[in-house]
Amino acid sequence: MDSALSDPHNGSVEAGGPTNGTTRPPSTPEGIALAYGSLLLMALLPIFFGALRSVRCARGKNASDMPETITSRDAARFPIIASCTLLGLYLFFKVYFPNKSYTGSVLKTWKTQKSKKGKTAAIQNPPARDSHRVPLEIFSQEYINLLLSMYFFVLGILALSHTISPFMNKFFPANFPNRQYQLLFTQGSGENKEEIINYEFDTKDLVCLGLSSIVGVWYLLRKHWIANNLFGLAFSLNGVELLHLNNVSTGCILLGGLFIYDVFWVFGTNVMVTVAKSFEAPIKLVFPQDLLEKGLEADNFAMLGLGDIVIPGIFIALLLRFDISLKKNTHTYFYTSFAAYIFGLGLTIFIMHIFKHAQPALLYLVPACIGFPVLVALAKGEVTEMFSYEESNPKDPAAVTESKEGTEASTSKGLEKKEK
Repeated sequence: MDSALSDPHNGSVEAGGPTNGTTRPPSTPEGIALAYGSLLLMALLPIFFGALRSVRCARGKNASDMPETITSRDAARFPIIASCTLLGLYLFFKVYFPNKSYTGSVLKTWKTQKSKKGKTAAIQNPPARDSHRVPLEIFSQEYINLLLSMYFFVLGILALSHTISPFMNKFFPANFPNRQYQLLFTQGSGENKEEIINYEFDTKDLVCLGLSSIVGVWYLLRKHWIANNLFGLAFSLNGVELLHLNNVSTGCILLGGLFIYDVFWVFGTNVMVTVAKSFEAPIKLVFPQDLLEKGLEADNFAMLGLGDIVIPGIFIALLLRFDISLKKNTHTYFYTSFAAYIFGLGLTIFIMHIFKHAQPALLYLVPACIGFPVLVALAKGEVTEMFSYEESNPKDPAAVTESKEGTEASTSKGLEKKEK
C-alpha cells in the first residue's frame, strides 16, 4: 500500500527521466501551489462523498453493494500484510529485475558470441554487475508493469463505473429502457449451495461501464496522469464507501498500526518512495508542478498515496455514521474529523515543502483525525458513547438473522396495533 506524500526535488533528475546529466527547470511558486492545492482538493472529494455514500451503503439491501467490515483482528494484521506486500514489490523492482541497460549489454554480448560460434554459448566476461541480480529479460520491469496495467485496467473500469453510476442516473430520461440483470455464481447444490458472486445491475450500469472503458483504454495506452487520477479517485471513493470499521477502537488500532508502518518505511528506508515511483499503477494521485509551463504534457509530479486518503477516510466515514446514530441532527464528529484531515494533510505538505523530502502523511494525519474528535467527545461528555458504538457485519449470518428477527418483531407489533 502506497502511503507517502512525495515531491521530486526541483532541478533534479527523476527516475525514468533523462540520464544524460540534464536537469529539470525549477518549478515556479505558482505551479507548486497549484499542485499542492489540487492534491489537497482531490484527497477531500473521495472522503466527503465516500462517507456520505457509506451511510446509504450500510442501509442498503443490495448484495452487490454490501460493505466489507474490518474487525480489530483485521486491523492488527493489516500493517504486517501491507509491509510484506510493500517489501515484496521493492525486491521485485530493485533486486530481482535487472535494469534495461544491463540486460541490453548482456544480450548484445550473447548475440556477438553466438554469431562467432554459430550456436548458443555461455556468456563470457559479461558486463560488471552485482552477482545477486539475475539478467532475465522475460521478467523485466516493463513486462511486470504491463501485467499490472492490465490488472488495474479491469479494476479501474469497475471502480469508475460504480463511482459515476449514481451521478449518471440523473441524466437518463424517464423513458429510458432500463432492464435488470443479475450475475450469480454458486457452489454446490441443494442445502449446501453457497453463493460465490451475486451482483445485480441494470442497463444504466452497462452504459456507465462503457463510458468507464473509454477512460480505461486511455490509461492503458497513454498512462496519462489525468486518467491515472480518475482511477485513483474512483478507488479511493469506493474504499471509503465499502470498507467499514466496526467500531472506533478498531479504527484507532488500524490508524495506530499504519502510523508506525508509514513512519518506518518512509523515514527508515527508501522502500516506500522507490515503489511509489517505480510502480506504474493508479495507486497514487499525481499533479504536475510544471502544468503552467508545459500544459497537459507536464511531467514533474507531486504525488499522494491512496493509503493517505482511504485509511483516514474510512475512520471519518465511521464518525459520520456515529453522528447519525446519536439522532441529534448534527454531524459534529464528522465535520471535526474532516477539518482535522485538512489540517493534517496541509501540515504534511508544508513540512515536505520546507525540508524537500518525502513525508509519511499518516505521521500528521493520524494524531489529527483521532485527537480532534476525541477532544470534542471529552468536551461534550460522549466518550463512552463514541467507544461503545458498534456496527455489525451485514455479511455475517448471525447479524443477518438478528436483522430478520428484528424486522419480523417490528412487523408483528405493527400488525397488533392495527388489529387493536
